[in-house]
Amino acid sequence: MIAEKTYNFSFTAASLRTREFVLVAKHLFENPVEDIESILGNGKRATGRRYFKEMCKWIDTLTKSQVKALLEGSYKVQNEITFIAACKHFHFIRDFILEVVREKYLVYDYEITDGDYISFFRRKAEYHSEMNKLTEVTQKKVKQVTFKILEQAGLINNVRSKMIQPQIIESETRKAILADNAELFKIFLLSDFDIENLKA
Repeated sequence: MIAEKTYNFSFTAASLRTREFVLVAKHLFENPVEDIESILGNGKRATGRRYFKEMCKWIDTLTKSQVKALLEGSYKVQNEITFIAACKHFHFIRDFILEVVREKYLVYDYEITDGDYISFFRRKAEYHSEMNKLTEVTQKKVKQVTFKILEQAGLINNVRSKMIQPQIIESETRKAILADNAELFKIFLLSDFDIENLKA
């Protein structure tokens, strides 16, 4: 059996933070932002430094066309590209979307239950020893931020009722995905049939 890639749970520190992510991209690719660490950390440089280092790793996952869409697109495009970066960087979130959220959506089951999450977490913990090292507090944080990211990305209506929402992807985002890997459409819950149509 092929070893699964180790999960990284550093997303618990930040959630999606699209506006800050765009600011970091502008700092790196357009004009340096004075005192960016202080801005990202709301005056706390140490916090801002952590956010900056983390977001640089997210940006490293993006293609040139995705970075271009992030810098030039509408807020919705920017949010979609930020979500793509999060899913590329954090395989736990990506796997939860592909294996739970998308699978439920495709069979018209639109409510995500705590049981769905717990089953997924336990199943993955069998293959990811790093998950067994998470404290109870961190496990709760992982769950909380995972659903917060789904809410911020528009995949669910809110973190309370967790109802899955249909996705309409902006054309700039679609082009940036097609130029990279059409499999990324799956994080937006598209069916295999719809993905093949977009590739045609």
